[in-house]
Amino acid sequence: MRRKLIAANWKMNTPPNAVEMIERIAEEVVTRQDRGVIICPPVTMIARLAGFGLRVGAQDCHANFSGAHTGDISAEMLAAVGASHVIVGHSERRTAYGETDADVKAKATAAHRADLTAIICVGETSAVRIGGNAEKIVRTQVRNALPQTSNAANTVIAYEPVWAIGTGAAATVEDIEAMHRAVRDEIAMRLGEKAAAEIRILYGGSVNAGNANAIFSLQDVDGGLIGGASLKIDEFLRIIAA
Repeated sequence: MRRKLIAANWKMNTPPNAVEMIERIAEEVVTRQDRGVIICPPVTMIARLAGFGLRVGAQDCHANFSGAHTGDISAEMLAAVGASHVIVGHSERRTAYGETDADVKAKATAAHRADLTAIICVGETSAVRIGGNAEKIVRTQVRNALPQTSNAANTVIAYEPVWAIGTGAAATVEDIEAMHRAVRDEIAMRLGEKAAAEIRILYGGSVNAGNANAIFSLQDVDGGLIGGASLKIDEFLRIIAA
């Protein structure tokens, strides 16, 4: 049975009350020995947050172990400072830096090499959805970005419709259910039924305390990748409770 997972993506934000937030989250999560919450802060905060006993992830990594890559950080470097997970292929990086499915696959492979869990992001734009090609595009992203080394221990998929990220407009539960089912079917085609049954698929895109229960109750939704709401401590704790 897949265990629910909540991953907070703080993006390039350092909340002014970050320490207080982490103390409250740690009190809620660590004391219950709940391993289903991951905080992905800016990379400068990873070591500090790991010191609170929380599971901490990064928001990106380079595909290579080392080299002349000014400004980049390898998966091994992230692991060395306490990260256990890394987000790869987020739509903001695909859009702003032109990352392709091949780039995402290379980064996920690097995460596996460093014993990190890769959170592989997939999702369609509004133009793709309006054009009726959402499922086709997302299936293609899963097929091309998922390393053959993927399994339930080292890989999580996050489905985030690009048009819903940070807009307040979450997808309908019907659309979320259908897309998660399609993602799981694509995993099965690439890795087999066992892997498909075990790998967790998260939903991201304007999840909040008001809609979390309905979204997380869907059969193929195994939790959420939470952006803006994870920066609001009371809201985020309610999402964790959901």
